[in-house]
Amino acid sequence: MSRVYNFSAGPAVLPEEVLREAAAEMLDYNGTGMSVMEMSHRSKAFEEIIQTAEADIRELMNIPDNYKVLFLQGGASQQFAMIPMNLMKNGVADFIVTGQWAKKAYQEAQKFGKANKIASSEDRTFSYIPDCSDLPISEDADYVYICENNTIYGTKYKELPNTKGKTLVADVSSCFLSEPVDVTKYGIIYGGVQKNVGPAGVVIVIIREDLITDDVMPGTPTMLKYKTHADAKSLYNTPPAYGIYICGKVFKWLKKQGGLAAMKERNEKKAKLLYDFLDQSKLFKGTVEKKDRSLMNVPFVTGDADLDAKFVKEAKEAGLENLKGHRTVGGMRASIYNAMPYEGVEALVAFMKKFEEENL
Repeated sequence: MSRVYNFSAGPAVLPEEVLREAAAEMLDYNGTGMSVMEMSHRSKAFEEIIQTAEADIRELMNIPDNYKVLFLQGGASQQFAMIPMNLMKNGVADFIVTGQWAKKAYQEAQKFGKANKIASSEDRTFSYIPDCSDLPISEDADYVYICENNTIYGTKYKELPNTKGKTLVADVSSCFLSEPVDVTKYGIIYGGVQKNVGPAGVVIVIIREDLITDDVMPGTPTMLKYKTHADAKSLYNTPPAYGIYICGKVFKWLKKQGGLAAMKERNEKKAKLLYDFLDQSKLFKGTVEKKDRSLMNVPFVTGDADLDAKFVKEAKEAGLENLKGHRTVGGMRASIYNAMPYEGVEALVAFMKKFEEENL
């Protein structure tokens, strides 16, 4: 069986080189005589794995010393509760709702305090990013929350919101490590790794040190305090060891590709190929406002549900997997993360052209 082009939104495609390396080390990691899956998280070998992974992501993202890098569990969804529990000192947070995940975070925060929806793009099915240059930021807001790239709807903030001095918290799950980023603009920048970084089961939280305190909401479980994990260097309990090991390999791979500036260039080239085709196609059309298009997730439709289903079925037969859109929006979606090669997007566009000729 040969490898397919996997356009899944997450868990998603990983660099083949990384998978081959992991396969070669499956039974014996680095002369230990055992797999990373079997090894104690307190062992010297694993300590080196997690420390190297942290050093490499720090280098890739240019993370300042006053930020901690935490390798946690519970996915991005657990952060929806963990963030307000740790940050809501005044009991107030502002949310910009640009998709399903920002909406879920906003709803979860309501359990812990006053969550204000200060902007939203729900009026047009989240197909754009609202103007965030002058928002009604609450005077007593503890933070302003965004989901920077919307996996389902294919939008991406090209400019961060003006938070008027308030701490910015961003979920970057689906654009993680896809381009250079100024970490100092955020209080917390976090993401589930299963889209652009590694296997499901790890969430990486990059958090400014002044936000890590014992002054959390009463009743906050020990496991949901950032301080617990920061003090224990992400080893308070058994971490998702194998997932962290693969993330570490992906960081090395990214460095080898030339880092995040090189990735951005590659990602722009891939996205341009697909968007240019969509813009001139007579059958397919993109669903996102041009200025807000994501480089990672590209939703498109034919306008006919039956034809969409036919396309997904025939694409699968042609070795183009997981192109069905999210169940809430239908249509198609191509996720073209870092590990998706340019040839994969070329194959998709060639197939779309052929499908268009046969079905117009």
